[in-house]
Amino acid sequence: MFVAPDPGRVRLRNSLRAVVGIALAVALAELAGLSLTASITGGLAALLALFTVADSTVRAQRVTTLLLPAAGFPVLAAATALHDLTLLRDLAFLVVVFCGVYARRWGPRGHALGIFAFMNFFTTQFLHAVPGQLPELYAAVGIALAAAAAVRFVLWPLERRTPPAAVPAPLPGTGLARVTTRQAVQAAAACAVALAIGQVLSEDRWYWAVGTTWWIFVNTVSRGETLVRGFRRVLGTVIGIAVGMVVAIPLHGAPVPTALLVALCVFGIFYAAPVSYSWMMLAVTVMAGLLYGLLGVLDPALLVLRLEETAVGAAAAALAVLLILPVTTHAINDAWIQRALRGVRAATSASLRRLSGEPDADPTPHAAELELLLGRVRLSLAPLVHPLSPFRGRKARARQVLALLDECAEEVRGLAAVAADPAASHDARLAAACWRVEAAVERLTSPDGDRGAGRGTPATEAAPAVGQGALGHVSGLEKLLAALDEPLRTPPGSLLVRS
Repeated sequence: MFVAPDPGRVRLRNSLRAVVGIALAVALAELAGLSLTASITGGLAALLALFTVADSTVRAQRVTTLLLPAAGFPVLAAATALHDLTLLRDLAFLVVVFCGVYARRWGPRGHALGIFAFMNFFTTQFLHAVPGQLPELYAAVGIALAAAAAVRFVLWPLERRTPPAAVPAPLPGTGLARVTTRQAVQAAAACAVALAIGQVLSEDRWYWAVGTTWWIFVNTVSRGETLVRGFRRVLGTVIGIAVGMVVAIPLHGAPVPTALLVALCVFGIFYAAPVSYSWMMLAVTVMAGLLYGLLGVLDPALLVLRLEETAVGAAAAALAVLLILPVTTHAINDAWIQRALRGVRAATSASLRRLSGEPDADPTPHAAELELLLGRVRLSLAPLVHPLSPFRGRKARARQVLALLDECAEEVRGLAAVAADPAASHDARLAAACWRVEAAVERLTSPDGDRGAGRGTPATEAAPAVGQGALGHVSGLEKLLAALDEPLRTPPGSLLVRS
């Protein structure tokens, strides 16, 4: 919670860059003589451009940034035009929700464009923007995106030295079997419920309930992930409101200290997001309170309403994932663990071919992909290893699986390093050991009825590890895969939460 590692200080530099980019966007909007509403809109647009654009190459990130206005401007126009037409506005908002989630099927670019479209609709409700303000809102967003792009790609191009982290390909499927389609239906239904109840609580601030529901569905797949994220959002909001009572209200919207604290919150959002959703929500909630202070509408009752709307949004999301086209935690855990195991097999096979004299065989990309897949496994297993999880046995097995898969990744990295050495020699025992690794993966990923399929020499008969050479790494993998058999295959469901 307090000492999460930051290798290469990537999070620190990215957070500082975000503060610079957003500050530049707001400063340029103010220098252009735009209103406070437009300046805040521009600052939020810059934040989104720096936060959501996460393509795996710098070139793709530039293209996605250029496409953001295509997603945001039409939504801005619709949201302001429908400002006083309640029923049409609500229907349009739900359409934006569905399309924004459905767009995730196209990977990081669809994900970023969907979030940007949703948040442009949300921002107009937050600021109560009207059609007459649309030209300066367009100007503010355009200035902000240009400023964010300049800082990200020209002034402080972090990704040139540290390549962006790739994103694993989404799970396959068609129609309602596709996770993004199911989530789009779930999110739209949940937001409809949140919108209706939120408007009962407040005709002016109902959008907080919808925003809560939307963000709970971001970067989640299974219902277990969604429920845990909802809990963390409420927790972060409660703590953020308590901090806001002490920090934001006494300022009474004073510009200079408010601007400095908003910058600190921006830093906190970016620095905490990769490691703690609760900490990130604390920063978001305090920032929202400070912005309300700038607008002159902040008081304790508003913060309490914010908490109520958040609770409504979280409850709506929970009901949707439980009742509407549920994506079970079991299915998602199983899918990602199998993909990670197949990544182990692919890296092992490529290493063997490289050591056997195939110059085009390269295990390095497979090792890198395995790291990404393990990150997704950790996310899918998060509900089981959460401190409040009541399933103690499954929690222990989930932690065991994570530890063993991490050790597999270490062995794969070592094997890839050995294979990259042109002086490495091929051991006659290596082919047999690699074959046993492949057979072990087949055994772990096959249906229960085919558990014996492909069974080869058991792990206990494997050749002993020889130093830190290729055979040592492969033998290590063989033993680790054998150890994975019990937690993954013990009925019923083992570490997987069935429902």
